[in-house]
Amino acid sequence: MSETKPQGRLELLSTELLIDRVEFLEQEVTRLISDNYRLRNQDVSDTQIRLLLEEQLRAANAARFAVSSERYKKYEEETKNTPDSIKPAKPRIKRPSERYPNVPVREQVVAMDPVPTCDACGSQMSDSGMRESAEQLTVIPKKYEILKVSRVKYRCSCHSCIATATAPRRIIEGSSYSDEMTLDVAMSKYCDLIPIHRYVAMAARSGVSGIPSQSLIALTHGLSDFVEPAYELLKAQMMSSRVLHADETPHRMLEGSSKSSWYLWGFSTPRVCFLECHDTRSGDVASEILRQSKCEVIVSDVYAGYGKAIRVSNATLLGAGLASIANANCNAHGRRYFFKSVSEDDKTAEWYLDRYHQIYELNKQSKGQAPPGVLELRVQMRPIFEAMQERATSELSGYSTKSQYGKALRYFVDNYEGLTLFLADAEVPIDNNPQERLLRNHVIGRKTWYGTHSKRGAKTAGVLFSLVETCKMNEVNPREYFNALVTEMLKGLAPFTPAEFKLR
Repeated sequence: MSETKPQGRLELLSTELLIDRVEFLEQEVTRLISDNYRLRNQDVSDTQIRLLLEEQLRAANAARFAVSSERYKKYEEETKNTPDSIKPAKPRIKRPSERYPNVPVREQVVAMDPVPTCDACGSQMSDSGMRESAEQLTVIPKKYEILKVSRVKYRCSCHSCIATATAPRRIIEGSSYSDEMTLDVAMSKYCDLIPIHRYVAMAARSGVSGIPSQSLIALTHGLSDFVEPAYELLKAQMMSSRVLHADETPHRMLEGSSKSSWYLWGFSTPRVCFLECHDTRSGDVASEILRQSKCEVIVSDVYAGYGKAIRVSNATLLGAGLASIANANCNAHGRRYFFKSVSEDDKTAEWYLDRYHQIYELNKQSKGQAPPGVLELRVQMRPIFEAMQERATSELSGYSTKSQYGKALRYFVDNYEGLTLFLADAEVPIDNNPQERLLRNHVIGRKTWYGTHSKRGAKTAGVLFSLVETCKMNEVNPREYFNALVTEMLKGLAPFTPAEFKLR
C-alpha cells in the first residue's frame, strides 16, 4: 500500500509564482552583497551597518508582503469621524429599471394553468388586468454565430453580363472573423485586460472550441493598423500641449527582437494619453518628443533620461531663439521617500509627512478653481516647503546616504527647485500621479500575458492602450468609442479622438 506524500508549501505554488519569488530573492541577495562591499570600504561603524541592513530587510519585506498603500494612518484616524468625512446617505433606489434606465426591460408574465376557480362561488376566474411585479437585473450570455454574407448576383436577360453586389468594407479584408469579433477581442484584452488564451478558453466554455490564439492576436494588429489615424491625432494634440506628463515602465519583448527589455513610454495631458514602445530607456526617446513638441514644462520623476532630454532639447531651442523647457519633479515621489523611512522604531520622518499632508490638503482645495485661486492657495504652500528645505539641509550631514531617511533628505534637497516649480504656475500639477495611473493597466496586464512576441505587437499595445486610456480620461466608454470610430472610418469619414467623440 503506497503512502501519500504530503504536499509542501512550495508544491502548492504555481511555476510562474515560484520563478517570480526566486528572481526576487536573487535580486535582493545581489543587492545586499553589493551594499555590504561598499559599506566595508566606508568609514561606517558596526552599529550603523547593522541598522542599515535591518532597514533594508524591512524595506524588502514591505515591498514583498506589505500593503502598497501610502496613506498616512495618523490623519486617517483623526479625520475618520469628522463631519467633513461623513458622506450623506444616498436615497435608496430599489427598482433596477430606475437604477439602470438605459437597460431594456423584458417582461415575463407568469399565469396560472389551469385558471383558478373562486373559493366563494366556485365559478372560474378571469384576468383582472392587475399585476404584482418584481424586477431582477439579468444577463444574456455572449452568443457566437456564423455570419454568412451572401452578395446578390444580377444578370441580364441576354445572359452576357453579370453584376455582383459590392462587399461591405471591413477592418481586415478577407478575414474569417467579423468586425464585431475583432472589436470584442481587442477590447477584452486592452480594456478589460483579459489575455487572449483566456478569451479562447471562455469561448470554448460557450461552445466554440479550438479558436487559434494567434488568429485572435492578428485581429488586434489589424484593428491597430486601422485606427492608427486616430492614434496620430492623439500624438498631434499631445505635441501641442504646453505642459506634458512623462513616465515609462518595463515592457518585455518575448521574441522578435535582439533586446528582451523594452519600455512603454507615456506622455500625457489632462485630455490625451499617448503611449509607445521602444527598445531603450535612453533619454533620446523623450528628446525626440520634446524637440517636436510645444512643451514648456515636463512633469516627471528624477530619472536621468529626462534630464538629458531637457538639456539636449534646450540646446536646440536656445539655438533657435525659443524658450527653454523646465522640469517639474513629482512631489509624490518626494513624499514616498519619507513615508518609506518611517518605522516603529524611528518616526523622525513624520515631521515631513505632516508638512506634506498640509500641502496636499491645500492642493485638494485648489481643484476646480480658476488659475488665480490656485496660485493664491499655492502661496500658502511656499512657507511650508521652505521650512522643509531648511530642516532637510541641516539634517542631511547627520545621516548616511544609504539609509532610507538619508535618501529622502537627499532627494528633497537636490530636487527642491523641481519640486516647487508648480508653486508659480497654475497649469503645472503637484505630482506625476495622473501619468502613473495611465500606465497601471499595462502593468497589470503584463502579469498575465507577460509581454509581446513581435515589434508589431509592441506597436499594437501602444496604439490600443493609448486610445483606451484616453477614453477613460474623458469618461467615454471605450467600446462605444471604438464602435463609432470604426463605423465612421469604414464609411470613409475622418477619424476623431475620444474627447471629440464626447462632444458629439
